[in-house]
Amino acid sequence: MWMPPGQNQSWVSEFILRGFSSDPTTNRALFSAFLLLFLSSVLGNGLIITLICLDTHLHTPMYFFLCILSLLDMGCVTTTVPQMLVHLLSRSQTISFAGCWLQMCIFGAVGLTECILFVVMAFDRYVAICYPLRYTVILSWGLCTRLSAGTWACGFFFSLIHTFFTMRLPYCGPNMVNHYFCEGPSVRNLACVDTHVIEMVDSVISVFMVIAPLSLILASYICISQAIFKIKSMQARCKAFSTCASHLTVITFFYAPAIYIYMKPNSRYSPERDKQISLFYNVFSALLNPVVYSLRNKNIKGAFLKVMVMAFDRYVAICYPLRYTVILSWGLCT
Repeated sequence: MWMPPGQNQSWVSEFILRGFSSDPTTNRALFSAFLLLFLSSVLGNGLIITLICLDTHLHTPMYFFLCILSLLDMGCVTTTVPQMLVHLLSRSQTISFAGCWLQMCIFGAVGLTECILFVVMAFDRYVAICYPLRYTVILSWGLCTRLSAGTWACGFFFSLIHTFFTMRLPYCGPNMVNHYFCEGPSVRNLACVDTHVIEMVDSVISVFMVIAPLSLILASYICISQAIFKIKSMQARCKAFSTCASHLTVITFFYAPAIYIYMKPNSRYSPERDKQISLFYNVFSALLNPVVYSLRNKNIKGAFLKVMVMAFDRYVAICYPLRYTVILSWGLCT
């Protein structure tokens, strides 16, 4: 729906999110698939946050940043996927102008914060491998807290700039966004004026938030590689490489689609392809992170087993108090 023209211009009061398909049968199948992905992502990241908070052995800078990454991934999927699920089953696919503004701002803030957090995590690996004896001295909890606060502040600041310049454009109709959420380039395409200036602003933001972080990550891993190749023990060398493999995998799956979406010129905009690619840095990346870090990390798996044992112990103590010592015999505990 769009409001009747005024004296100079008209303004849309809401947007219609086109989504992936208009076929009800296809939408029901997509609903089941995306619901499963959403629940898996939220539960996986929530489990990592819980394990890191409960296990004191994981109270180190590396797992502190991993906890923040899981929190960001949860924020990313909960900002976009629940509304997409509702639209897949309902006839109305509208979102208010204010709702679109808010969704774009929060999603952008979470995504940009994650961009910077990957740099901080690369710095953490650099210190751990290149200066292992001074690791806890360099990465003190005070520095970790300031780095975390700085990533959030930068993410929200640049997201507000991006959202402000995008949503202040005149939108006179049509108001159908060819996407499943209010993504900047998709909404910007509906503006009634030339958007080259806004594209320039987004390009500057991309340099600060994509190119610069990637350059710092690359520099960190060049130094890390040089330090690893100096290690004489092959076993120690492989262990050092394995601690970086998870981080590099997650970075690749996050940055590759994000660069394609936000750094290509508007003339190469392809709605259908962009919707599919955006799923990688929105949904699949959030699901991949807990899988990669849990399957490849012995400490995470150990913390999970410890929590499960403690939960079983409490369950037996509360539900079967008289048979507690019988069920949990020393042989079973061992």
